[in-house]
Amino acid sequence: MTEGPEIWAVADARRGVENQAIGLAEALARACGGRAHRALIRDDGFVTLPDAENPAVWIGCGRPAIRVARKHRKSYPRARFVYVQDPRGQYDLFDVIIAPDHDRLKVRNAIAMTGSPNRLTQERIAAETEKFSARLATLPAPRAALLIGGPNKRLKMSATVQAAIRQRAEWLLAQGYSLMVTTSRRTPAGLEQELAALAEHDRCDFYTSEGDNPYFAFLGSADLIFVTEDSTNMLTEAAFTGRPVYSLPLEGNPGKFRLLHAGLEARDALRPFLGRLDHWTYAPLDETRRIATLLAERFFPERRNTL
Repeated sequence: MTEGPEIWAVADARRGVENQAIGLAEALARACGGRAHRALIRDDGFVTLPDAENPAVWIGCGRPAIRVARKHRKSYPRARFVYVQDPRGQYDLFDVIIAPDHDRLKVRNAIAMTGSPNRLTQERIAAETEKFSARLATLPAPRAALLIGGPNKRLKMSATVQAAIRQRAEWLLAQGYSLMVTTSRRTPAGLEQELAALAEHDRCDFYTSEGDNPYFAFLGSADLIFVTEDSTNMLTEAAFTGRPVYSLPLEGNPGKFRLLHAGLEARDALRPFLGRLDHWTYAPLDETRRIATLLAERFFPERRNTL
């Protein structure tokens, strides 16, 4: 087998953006027998290039990556350029655009997917769950994961919403569930403090962003998952597990993201919480691998019989 192609993931340091580019690059590397590398866009606009020359595929995500793509098109004319999300008019700059279904992007070079790319694989979840096995052993089953995001341009996390989330956590504890709670940078400080206080309970683990992140282990060991409806990434990652996923509503109009919620509900991956806990199964959502397979077939058809 010949040496595999070099695949670059180009993004700034925002975790949600970076993980989409890296996740798709890693999945494409697995699909074509290549190697994935990170290229970090710093706050000053400088790009830290990987120790690998002449990428075969360049995958970018986030607005800063569009500016970098214009320059790298000239530096790497033989590379195939892929953009994750909607590049807002810069459609001819890329060979392929991976856009979420809810963006309803209708251009010739777009491929739609449910949600967004991620770095999840069954092997990674199993490895992370094993890594944190001693920590998780202190939480008796059944276990519920709470993935908490925060307000955005359309959705607000009002005092009423925050109280409802706290009450849901307390209700789950009363039902005999152990809790695994993680928040994001957008989570209001007051809610984060109230949820952190639950960690004093012997059946609650709250990740405070300090130390090793048990997020993937939380996903791997949860019997069910609650996710705030603002986060495309966390909803998509929760649906990857094949475990029951409930939405935690915020206030406001979700706009186009209502289409994402509807798509996940159509797959029976996501349900609204109606005051009772159901246990159901569905085909795990693995859109990252599906998209990576399509790109491998398009860019490297000659490698089909060499892997």
